[in-house]
Amino acid sequence: MANGQWYPPEWPDRIRALTDGTLTPVSPKRAATVMLLRDTDAGPVVHMLRRRASMAFAGGAYAYPGGGVDPRDDDLHVRWAGPTRAWWADRLGVDETAAQAIVCAAVRETYEEAGVLLAGPTPDSVVGDTTGAEWEADRAALVDRELSFAEFLDRRGLVLRSDLLGAWTRWITPEFEARRYDTWFFVAALPEGQRTRNASTEADRTVWIRPGDAAASYDKGELLMMPPTIATLRQLTSYGTAVEALAAAPGRDLTPVLARARLEDGEIVLSWPGHDEFTKHIPTGGAPA
Repeated sequence: MANGQWYPPEWPDRIRALTDGTLTPVSPKRAATVMLLRDTDAGPVVHMLRRRASMAFAGGAYAYPGGGVDPRDDDLHVRWAGPTRAWWADRLGVDETAAQAIVCAAVRETYEEAGVLLAGPTPDSVVGDTTGAEWEADRAALVDRELSFAEFLDRRGLVLRSDLLGAWTRWITPEFEARRYDTWFFVAALPEGQRTRNASTEADRTVWIRPGDAAASYDKGELLMMPPTIATLRQLTSYGTAVEALAAAPGRDLTPVLARARLEDGEIVLSWPGHDEFTKHIPTGGAPA
């Protein structure tokens, strides 16, 4: 492996099946993930977790906190601060109900997997500490889906701070994948007073790392990543602070990135539009090159 690009061994067969019409794509599930940034003297660092090798999807790969939308996040009674649902709907390219669910998923998953909560008691404040037995009990109830995010906010007397998020990019899992996600990537800064921890059962390691260092380790084949992860890391390297990255988010193009597979000169060519580095050439009877 020349670099750390995640490439499941079953992909060639599934791509062939897709191109010859014997594979029917599954519908992608909505999801959200958050690139959590923290400033240091050496520049911003991003919080990443390593998925356990036993995970069916992207086992061993480095990623950001995130996960699927909870249908209950469509509840219009979620305590809300920041840009309106209508604003987010326009930004994300969905209706208002879906926009709220996606933003809620971003905030909820960051809390579930990293212990960081982008919410506060008032529209212009944010909680400073989310540690302790009572907080952990509520977090566990969220993970187990015993408690909806709206109920959690109500119980804690908190409002979701959507203004602390910046929508960065959107990637859709390729049509030949068995598990597919339509994922919105967000950027956010670590709130003052809060700290991350490995709160996810899906991860065996977490790190704070400079985007450029993570990208260099990927290039050496030391860190395994999926295409959207390394693509966003490369994008983050040009920003000197978390504030700069957040300020750039509103101008980012959210046109979905979806991998395409085509037959060309006796081989399958797998490509991600706008991201030539991920192109793979797969001989009809061999492994990718």
